[in-house]
Amino acid sequence: MMRPVFNMFQPESVNLKELNPTQRKLYRIIFQAETRAGRIFDILLLTCIILSVLVIMLESVKSFHAAYGNILVIFEWVFTILFTIEYALRIYCVGKPKRYIFSFFGIIDFLAIIPTYLTFFTTIGPGLNVIRILRFVRIYNVLRLGNFIDSGNIIVGALYNSRHKIAVFLTAILTVVIFMGGLVYFVESVNPESQFTSIPKSIYWAIVTITTVGFGDIVPITPIGQLLSALLMISGYAIIAVPTGIVTSEIVKSNQAIRAQNDKICCQKCDNTEHDDDAKFCKICGGSLNE
Repeated sequence: MMRPVFNMFQPESVNLKELNPTQRKLYRIIFQAETRAGRIFDILLLTCIILSVLVIMLESVKSFHAAYGNILVIFEWVFTILFTIEYALRIYCVGKPKRYIFSFFGIIDFLAIIPTYLTFFTTIGPGLNVIRILRFVRIYNVLRLGNFIDSGNIIVGALYNSRHKIAVFLTAILTVVIFMGGLVYFVESVNPESQFTSIPKSIYWAIVTITTVGFGDIVPITPIGQLLSALLMISGYAIIAVPTGIVTSEIVKSNQAIRAQNDKICCQKCDNTEHDDDAKFCKICGGSLNE
């Protein structure tokens, strides 16, 4: 079964023999959490990530921004420069930079520093730097929680294998909300006090209603519009279960495939695992499978 995996840039993917002494030393510190220096580096990095996100959060509070705005900006630039140096060192010590730059962590590391530099060229919305909290997933490596990555791969694989079913489901939902939005607009537009002033606004109402969010900012006021609204809300509860069932089914299949792979009998002589169900001897070397 085809299943995509996260390109997390695992430390063991680099051949240390291809690196010079300085690169090897930096690589062990930056990428290998098993060493004492590596664990200290990762703990300090995670601490800086938490503190930098805290600075971003405090900067969004008007009272803090008014009283300590300049100090918070200084801290933000200090963290950004530190993360920039760290990013450059990661590129330098991996030997083949592209493998890291285009990996999951490489992209997140880049996105964590670029918003601050963009302020030189354009005005961007505040708080975009909070994306650097995604770097905190490195805690899985620090705490050696590699099984969480495997579980993530199973979920991503289930979504990938369900892509055709999900696409059909989303197409059907899109058709329903466009139809219901247009229908409610037709019914409600006859009332001059109606809030359904256009079909796009009616489609927005249909999406909010069918997903059972119910903001209440737009409500039908005619009896027929209220009836359609009730039908759409009831349908929403049934629709929610569809994608859940699709993905859950694929996760079960993935777990069964993994379990079947683990249950395969391995020949003690040639390590072959491809045997017939009723085989007693290995078809490669003839060794007994009962052993």
